[in-house]
Amino acid sequence: MRFRHPDGSTVHLAYCTNVHPAETLDGVLAQLRDHCEPVRRRLGRDRLGIGLWLAKDAAHALVTDPAALRGLRCELERRGLEVVTLNGFPYQGFGTGEVKYRVYTPDWADPERLEHTAALARVLAGLLPDDVTDGSISTLPLAWRTAYDEQRAQTAHTALRTLAERLDALQELTGRSIRVALEPEPGCVVETTRDAIAPLTAIGHDRVGICVDTCHLATSFEDPHTALDDLTRAGVPVVKSQLSAALHAEQPHLPEVREALASFAEPRFLHQTRTSTAAGLRGTDDLDEALTGDDTLPDAAPWRAHFHVPLHAAPTAPLTSTLPVLRSVLTRLVGGPHPLTHHLEVETYTWQALPPGLRPRGRTQLADGIAAELTLARDLLTDLGLKELP
Repeated sequence: MRFRHPDGSTVHLAYCTNVHPAETLDGVLAQLRDHCEPVRRRLGRDRLGIGLWLAKDAAHALVTDPAALRGLRCELERRGLEVVTLNGFPYQGFGTGEVKYRVYTPDWADPERLEHTAALARVLAGLLPDDVTDGSISTLPLAWRTAYDEQRAQTAHTALRTLAERLDALQELTGRSIRVALEPEPGCVVETTRDAIAPLTAIGHDRVGICVDTCHLATSFEDPHTALDDLTRAGVPVVKSQLSAALHAEQPHLPEVREALASFAEPRFLHQTRTSTAAGLRGTDDLDEALTGDDTLPDAAPWRAHFHVPLHAAPTAPLTSTLPVLRSVLTRLVGGPHPLTHHLEVETYTWQALPPGLRPRGRTQLADGIAAELTLARDLLTDLGLKELP
């Protein structure tokens, strides 16, 4: 979906396909047929943007076979779909029964991460619509915190500089400008937007910026205005933003609230949980640890958990979502005289990890839910003065 900003520039809205992951190119093509095109039809649009997730094997197939890449591009066009952004965070196995910490490997100190992301950039340059020259790829924020030291930090920074040089060469070759965005996430080396400033300044290349994920920002209790002001002052580009909402518990000390939270503790994904105290941010690596761990998370103030809940359907009381944070971030990103970013991506990948009573039953309900999320995002954008384009 495309929108015209009052300054005349185009803002792209997509939804991320990691919600129905596939490891192979055949699986990606099936996604387009079984999920993406049905969502477009529900929205009544001739064109729908998707933030494509390509696992290692799918990316390799596309970058080594020009005919396969042309075939994917033709299939996108045939189904009324377009790609300007990729989710390059998960490397593989995002649809397995237990993802948890595995999603953070390989990290930016491992050569595989550089090669995979460079391959994604070449693929994206070949998928961009004819009238679009700028693409974006979100990636993990350097590494999970426990696997990182100064030597690995230097290796990671060098890898990102090398990637930036390759992206410069790619633009010279293709005329397409691809940028990469570190996505701050709780528990990682770069947990907050403020954490991103030092390493991005050290890397020192405008090809490498930040992806503002509104669930992650809210989980870490960041103030949206302060966060974006800090990025602007530091000259860190917001390459893309993922529109998502975290799980919020206003009174975590109450038994009924803890019972409700426990229904969201599940075995597939990591749900880092945070609370803001007078001594600073406190947290656990997962929601079940917050509820039952020996080092109990303080419960005198609200808790937020890294669980991407559907934008249009907040959990029932006594829980809610951080949709107000998303609204504030979006107002700052695209509500001013010029957009701070032109790439927006709805990223609710946890539909099948929701408590059983909230999960979609089958493709039809999932497509309905994704379309409802995109409708909400569209309405937020038009309320900010952007005009939806055909």
